[in-house]
Amino acid sequence: MMRPITSASQEVVTQIKNRELVNKRRGQIVDAAVKLLVRHGYHKTTTRALAKETGLSIGSLYEYVSSKEDVLFLVCNAIHLEVEKGVMEALSRSKTEREPLADVIRAFFLVCDRMSDHILLLYQVTQFLPAKWQQKVLEGELRITNLFVEAMHTLIRDGKLPELDSHIINLIGHNISVIGHTWSFRRWYFSKNFTLDEYTRQQTAFIMSFLHGRGR
Repeated sequence: MMRPITSASQEVVTQIKNRELVNKRRGQIVDAAVKLLVRHGYHKTTTRALAKETGLSIGSLYEYVSSKEDVLFLVCNAIHLEVEKGVMEALSRSKTEREPLADVIRAFFLVCDRMSDHILLLYQVTQFLPAKWQQKVLEGELRITNLFVEAMHTLIRDGKLPELDSHIINLIGHNISVIGHTWSFRRWYFSKNFTLDEYTRQQTAFIMSFLHGRGR
């Protein structure tokens, strides 16, 4: 179950003062919304259907969100949280791993596989968000990419990666993010030709060879 508990989600207006209850109910709303959005798409997912799936009345639903766009933003935010959680757990293990960056990449790809439908949903529905929420979603994407960037800077300082220019590190960070999402976008093809482990090994080898090849 995904829980939208961040400062970003707290910007969504609620009439309820109890933050713990808000987080609990919004977690239920997010879980229900993902099921409906994947099954029916954005336009066919109504707030009435969402309330029914959540087990709340329409009136109760609107105590926690103001619009369907708010729900959509909370879904996007929750997806980012789940991805960040997986990457951060891998980063916490990185000091004991023989190939720490490879472990981070593996963890990210595993989350992308587990949440393939959700990641596809993220890209499909962001266009329907108001500008302020679109900006927050983009910031979430950059926040995840920056985890890879910061990890590489740390590994360089620890002597576990060759010295690299900052713009190359930034490029690789974005590449890792995109390659993980590519498994979600083209799973219909890749899953017929690669296991996730094979895909991860091949893509990790590609990334690492580029990193070592660009080292000074």
